[in-house]
Formats: sequence, C-alpha cells, structure tokens
Amino acid sequence: MSAPTRSRPSSSSTAETGRLGRLGRLVATPVRRHLLGALLAVVVIVLVLESVSTFRQSQLTSVAYLAVAAGGLTVLTGLNGQLSLGHGAFMAIGAYTAALMLRANASGWSVPLVLLAATVTAGVVGVVVGLAAARLHGPYLAGATLALAVAVPGLALYFSEYLGGEQGLIVPSPDVPRALDDIAYFVTGNELTSTKFVAYVSWFLLVVVFVVLANLSVGRVGRQWRAVRDDDVAAEIAGIDLARSRILAFVVSAACAGAAGAVMAMASRIAAPSGFTLVLSLTLLSAVVIGGLGTLSGALLGAALLTYIPPVVTNLGLDGGLTSLQAAELAPLVTGIFTVLVILFAPLGLVGTVRTRYLRYRLSRATRTGPDPHDPNDPEKEGTR
Repeated sequence: MSAPTRSRPSSSSTAETGRLGRLGRLVATPVRRHLLGALLAVVVIVLVLESVSTFRQSQLTSVAYLAVAAGGLTVLTGLNGQLSLGHGAFMAIGAYTAALMLRANASGWSVPLVLLAATVTAGVVGVVVGLAAARLHGPYLAGATLALAVAVPGLALYFSEYLGGEQGLIVPSPDVPRALDDIAYFVTGNELTSTKFVAYVSWFLLVVVFVVLANLSVGRVGRQWRAVRDDDVAAEIAGIDLARSRILAFVVSAACAGAAGAVMAMASRIAAPSGFTLVLSLTLLSAVVIGGLGTLSGALLGAALLTYIPPVVTNLGLDGGLTSLQAAELAPLVTGIFTVLVILFAPLGLVGTVRTRYLRYRLSRATRTGPDPHDPNDPEKEGTR
C-alpha cells in the first residue's frame, strides 16, 4: 500500500501568502501604520487641493489649523483629563510670533522656521501655565485657563507699539519659493499660488502633528497620561510622576495650538486681538466634544463640521428669505443645537460612538459564532496585542 502524498501549495497561493506577509510586516507596528497612513494622506491632500477652487482651499486651510489645535486639546483633555478653556491664547501667541517673523522676512523658505518658532514659544508659555495647572483640578483649572484666554489677547493693547494694538499686525503672505513652484507645476501641471501654498503648509503640518500625537498616544507617554486621567492615586502608587505627566501634556497641547495659530495668521493675513477671543477657545473645545475626546480623527471631524456648518446654514437662511443679519445669527444657533444633540445622543462624540458600537457588534458576533482562531482582529485577542 503506497503512502499518501502531501500536495504542494500552488505557486499562486505561495505568492499571495508572501504578499500578505510583506503587507503584515509593513503594518506590524503602530509607528509603521501611522507613517503609511501619513503617506496616503499626503497623496489625498495633493489630489484634493489641486482639484478645488481658491475659496475651497482657504476653507480647507481653516479646517487644518483648527484640527491641529483641536488635536492638541484632545490629547490634553481626552487622554490626560485636564480641561482647558484657554487654548485660543496659545494660538494668539503663535500667531503674533509668526506675524513678527514674517514682517521681518516673508520668504517662503522661512515658513518652517516660523512654524518652529511659534511652536517653541507657545510650548515655553505652556510650561509656565502647566506648572500652575499641575496643582489645579476640575473647575479651578478651567477657571485659570479661562482667565488666560481673556488676558493674553489684551496684551496687544498694552504693547501696541510692537503688537499693533486693537488693529493688530498685518501679516504678509509668504512668498512661494521658485523651486517649489517649479516642482508643483512639474508634478500637478498647476501653478502654486499663495493661497494654495498656505493650504499645503497647513495640511502637511496637520499630518506631521497627527503622526507625532498618535505615536505619543500609543507609547509609554500615552499610557501614563491615561493612567493619570483614570486614577491619579493609583498612577502615583505605580511610580508615575503626576506633575511631570500633566506638565508634559500641557506643553504638547500648547505647542500644537501655537503652530495652529501661526498658520491661522498666514491664512487670514492678520494677527489681531479680535481673532482670539473666548469664542475661539470654546470652538476648539466644541470640536473635541463633537468629534470625540481622545481621538485625533474626531478632532479632524469636529474641526471640519465647525468650519462648514456656519456658511451652509447662512446660505440656507438667505435662500429661505432671511436677511443677511438674520442668516448670520442663525448659524451659531444651529451649531449650538447640533452640539447639544451630539452630547445627548452621542456622549462619546461622533467618532467615539461609532467606534464603540462597532466594537460591541464585533464582540456580539464573536460571542454568537465563536472566535476565529485565525482572525488577528478578534476582540478577545486585543488585550494580548
């Protein structure tokens, strides 16, 4: 009796397995997944910015810098548990830093240096505020940051000789470098206008900031932030320095807001106290609440909604026969009602609620059918990954 022969896998199945193995190694770690996502995001950004009008490019710029600031705030509030009502002040610091530097040199090559200076300046102020915030909790911290949001824009009135007073500082639009213009025309076939250049700067900044924040969130620093948020006593017993953790979260968040403020100054071409009122700080907090605390995708979604809802509502009001003043007053009313509805029916935010329901669906499905031993995304295996 002949022994049974073992069938060899076909070459096509072997090649398919090899491709899946290489893809698995490519996304094996969170850092690799974040970098791959950033690369795909850059491709999407180029395609979108090259296919929309100048007005849409300016709107997308607003979405980007609001998302950068909201991303820093969602790390501070969602991951570390510190409530801040004063992030508009850090955006003002970044905006005035960028204004002073661009008024001295408006070259497009100076933009990275401007962003770096605005980030560092806001981060240094964040250290000072963070030292005080580490000793405060709950409504006391919210009150302190609220006072910061009210006080910082007013400094422009006391130093009007340097900061322009109530009228603010006119920010020159950065010149588009000739080399970048040539590269953009070679790749896309379109010229790199000033508005498009600022849009590219804002979205590339968003990609960099989100990659850094995502890597911090999944690493040791992020685990410490969550431990302090969930139970500070247990975290201190475990050896975590509570003050250091809170100060670091505040500095990272303030630095993000400073970079966002620099882009906001380049986009609006002015840095004035009227642009950094308490409304801006509450807008950032609303974006985080609408999207979902602790999620960067939620910060982006919230920033996009708060950018596009007001003009859409205003246009609908004008089409409905309202005057321009009535239509303009209708926009914040609808935005406020929408925020309240999200809080009532999606308390985890839009992204957080969808994610939670999806995980519950997977868990219930696995309970009914039994776990698949070959499924790497099985909910019961998430704790071991």
